[in-house]
Amino acid sequence: MRILVIEDEPGIARFLKEGLEEESFAVDVAEDGIKGQEMAMDNGEEYDLLLVDWMLPGMSGVEIVRQIREEGLEMPVIFLTARDTVQDAVFALEMGANDYIRKPFSFEELLARIRVQLREPSGETSHLGVGKLQMDLNTHQVFRGEEEIQLTQKEFALLEFLLRNKGKACSRTRIIEHVWDIHFDYDTSVIDVYINSLRKKIDQKDEPGFIRTIRGVGYIIQED
Repeated sequence: MRILVIEDEPGIARFLKEGLEEESFAVDVAEDGIKGQEMAMDNGEEYDLLLVDWMLPGMSGVEIVRQIREEGLEMPVIFLTARDTVQDAVFALEMGANDYIRKPFSFEELLARIRVQLREPSGETSHLGVGKLQMDLNTHQVFRGEEEIQLTQKEFALLEFLLRNKGKACSRTRIIEHVWDIHFDYDTSVIDVYINSLRKKIDQKDEPGFIRTIRGVGYIIQED
């Protein structure tokens, strides 16, 4: 999943980026309101969630949220704020935020709030799967039936991205941007290497594999 952090305090921005990347998120950072607004508007459909500081140089977080909502962008937004009154909270929600968290905050609480906002329509927050293949996001475990499959962090992130887009064709460009956090012309053959590694681990002999290649496009994960 891809998150845009709009935060002007370098220490907090670095803390959020490093922590979220350890949780297998792809993270972009904007250091002021104007840059954050441009990134959100230009790449809105690519972001699964925004973390927005309330007070920013150039443009406030509230103004950013107001503008992206007027553009019809519906990704969840969580405000990071030092404000602590009920009126402030109500105002933030009325402007289009989905949640807010007061500074200082614990990373575990923020991560829990992020997971809630990224909840699947079914209401499932911690499990993704297809057929016998199941992923637990809380414990970072993957099972095929009763057998646990050991994955590297990058393999786990790649499989999570495919599962979150189950039944949809995922281009190599989208995969490299979301899983590797790379935004420029890059040799996407690294994806093929990881796909082959995943297939060896999650597929079973004499059974169809879950990950299918779409020639000239990328990959899709689906049941038969």
